[in-house]
Amino acid sequence: MTKNLYLGVMSGTSLDGVDLCVMDFAKNPPKLTACGFTPMPEDLRTDLSRLLKSGETSLQKLGEIDHRLGLLYAESINRFLAEHQLSANDIQAIGCHGQTVWHSPNGKFPFTMQIGDMNLVAAHTGITTIADFRRKDMAVGGQGAPLVPAFHEGIFASPERLTVVLNIGGISNISVLAPQQPTIGYDVSVGNALMDSWIELHQAKRYDKNAEWATTGMLIPELLDCLLDEPFFKLPAPKSTGRELFNLEWLAKKSANLTAYRPEDVQRTLAEFTAQSVVNELKSLESKKQCLLLACGGGARNPLLMQRFTVLLPNWTVATTSEYGLDIDYVEAAAFAWLAYQRVHNLTSNLPSVTGAKEPVSLGVIYPK
Repeated sequence: MTKNLYLGVMSGTSLDGVDLCVMDFAKNPPKLTACGFTPMPEDLRTDLSRLLKSGETSLQKLGEIDHRLGLLYAESINRFLAEHQLSANDIQAIGCHGQTVWHSPNGKFPFTMQIGDMNLVAAHTGITTIADFRRKDMAVGGQGAPLVPAFHEGIFASPERLTVVLNIGGISNISVLAPQQPTIGYDVSVGNALMDSWIELHQAKRYDKNAEWATTGMLIPELLDCLLDEPFFKLPAPKSTGRELFNLEWLAKKSANLTAYRPEDVQRTLAEFTAQSVVNELKSLESKKQCLLLACGGGARNPLLMQRFTVLLPNWTVATTSEYGLDIDYVEAAAFAWLAYQRVHNLTSNLPSVTGAKEPVSLGVIYPK
């Protein structure tokens, strides 16, 4: 049987590791055929976390992290291929997102920065690698994010319903797939970033597994109100954000009384903040047609978040992408496999209705094997 395999590689704002998946584009719709995960080495995660929090480093340190990430991606890919009995010759191209260390689309000189030396990836894997997907969109006037709604449109859209795909990584972003309307997509709020940072600060854990800690806490209404009073939520789409806004320093500025609260109560409130800030946006999109919310990303494994979405959205069917054919943990990696496929065939891959770009273009820089 003919195969047309592309490998998608994604490391997101949660800094937990590298997601990898193989998509077969000989299928219609494309089919996920293999997936895997490589944890982020602790020393690299520490250096990246420090860089993301401060936004400052030396050129020497930045160059070293860029190199280390390139090696991590390459080693992860080679190990993944061996585990799945695949060779470099089986893969048409790699689509690698790289690691976002800063995203600033609205300044006098708009830019976005994803690092990870893709020359190393191409050289060490022997596979043509495509990366740097966001800057071409910004060059034609777009925000450079989000890039996955075009992929979501091809996989999940239906003429019978309003479908919103909600990716809950470090940040929460949505793709709005409405019948007979242009697809739109944008960042709506924080996702797991604040909850992850808070539990790491207080319990030295990477994340709150199954919301076990949050569910021991009580909601703090006055803190929730302060958090929801964030100017970002009033901005019109298209818009994008990241850890440069939603971080522990932002949380401390929002409330001078954080130390007066029990840490588990703050965790519960941060979960509610993620849920309510997302729901507030979704309610503004409600349609007379059937409304379907498909969650993916790490946050879709948080039972507290999913329960709150169900309660707060009584007019919606709340589900995960896994229930509709695409594993929640690999939707973004699959999207970058698709972006690589589009680039190899010089097909457009941004949606001006999503990013605000002046024109559709084919995204990504090709690093030959």
